Amino acid sequence: MTTVSDAATSASATASDGPEADAAERTLRHGKVRAAMAENGLDAVLAYGPGWRRENVRYFADARVTGSSSFVLFPASGEVAAFSTRRSDLPELRRRGWVDSADILDVWDPAPLTDRLRDLRPRRIGVAHYELLPAMLAEALRTALPGTEIVSATSLLDGVRMVKSDWELARMRRSAAVCAAGWDAFVDVLEPGLPEYRIVAEVEARIKELGAEDNFMLIASGKDEVRGMTAPTPRVLQAGDMVRTELTPQMDGYWLQICRSAVVGKPSEGQYRSFDLFNEAVEAGMSAVRPGVTAHDVAKAQNDVFRAHGYGEYCTSQYTRVRGHGHGLHLDETPIIEGNETVLPQGAVFIIHPNTFTPLAGYHVLGDPVRVTADGCEALISTERKLFHSEKGVSA
Repeated sequence: MTTVSDAATSASATASDGPEADAAERTLRHGKVRAAMAENGLDAVLAYGPGWRRENVRYFADARVTGSSSFVLFPASGEVAAFSTRRSDLPELRRRGWVDSADILDVWDPAPLTDRLRDLRPRRIGVAHYELLPAMLAEALRTALPGTEIVSATSLLDGVRMVKSDWELARMRRSAAVCAAGWDAFVDVLEPGLPEYRIVAEVEARIKELGAEDNFMLIASGKDEVRGMTAPTPRVLQAGDMVRTELTPQMDGYWLQICRSAVVGKPSEGQYRSFDLFNEAVEAGMSAVRPGVTAHDVAKAQNDVFRAHGYGEYCTSQYTRVRGHGHGLHLDETPIIEGNETVLPQGAVFIIHPNTFTPLAGYHVLGDPVRVTADGCEALISTERKLFHSEKGVSA
C-alpha cells in the first residue's frame, strides 16, 4: 500500500526543480511557441483563460490564477504581459517571474490589454480559446485593432503543449504518486452501508494532504445495472457492488488520472470476466502506442478487442466511444476516439481507458496514463491493474 509519507517523498523528489530548471523550461516554451507562431504567420498570441480553461495562461505564466478571466499576451519579440480580473492573482503572477508584468483587467474596460496590443501594431494575432471569448471582449479587440487579422490559436497551443518536457514529466509523476495514494484510500474505506459521498470525501482528504491543488472525480456503485459514472450520490454500498471511479488529481498544475474498479466483498464470475475483457483492451491500446500513431489507431486497437469478443456495439455512441484522452495542464485534452487523426508524438501523455457498459458486469472502469516513448509507451501509474475487492463485504 502507498502511504501518505511514501507518496509525498516520491512526489517531491525530482531533478527538475529550482530556478535554473524553471528558467530553462521557460526558454524552451518560448522557443516552441515562437516557432509555431512563425509557421502560422502570427505576430502575437493572446492566451485567454476563462474559469475552467486556464491551461494556456498557466503554460506561459506557471502561476495558478483564479480570476474569472485571465490573459497572457505573448508577442513574437518583446515583453510578456499577464492580466487577470482578480487582483489577488497579481502577486503570484509576479512572484513566479515567467511574465514581465501583471496587471488588473476590467472586462468592461480592457484598456490595459488593448493598449498593449495596439502598441504592437500586429498584422495577424492568434487568440487561444477565441471560441470562448465573451462577445464584448472580442469586440474590444476588433475595435482596438481595426486592420489586424484575428484568428484562433487554440489548436496551435494544444499542439505546442502536447509534447511534455522532462520538467513537465517530473510534475506529472508527482500526480501519479498521488493517484496511487488516492486509490489506496478509495479501496480502504469500501464497506457495506457507506454512501458514495463518504468515499469521495476520504479520497479528497488523502490527496489534499499530499498537496493536490484540485481533483476531478466521478464514481458509480452497483451491479450490472450501472450504465455510467456521475458525481457522488447518497447511494449506500451493498455487498457485491462494483464501485467504479476515475480519480484525477492536479499537482503543480498538471492533471493525471487513474481508472479502476473494486468490488465490495467477493467478486462474481461476471465481474472477473468483465475485468479480463477490459484489461485485454487496455493492453491492446498500450501495444498500439508508438511515436506517430494517431488517436484513432489507439482507440481502434481497444475497440477491436470488444468486437472480437462480440461486444462491439458497446463501443458506439449509444454507449461510450471515448477510449481515453490527453493529460497535462488541462485534464481532458485530445480525445482518444476513432475518427480523431491527431498524431501522438514522442513525449505525449494520455490515458488509455476503454470504459463502457457491457452485460457482463455493467459499466467497467479501467485505465492507465502513458507517455509515448521512442519504442512504445511507459505506464505512469504503478498501481496494479486487477479487480480489487474489499474484505469488509465478504461476510455481509
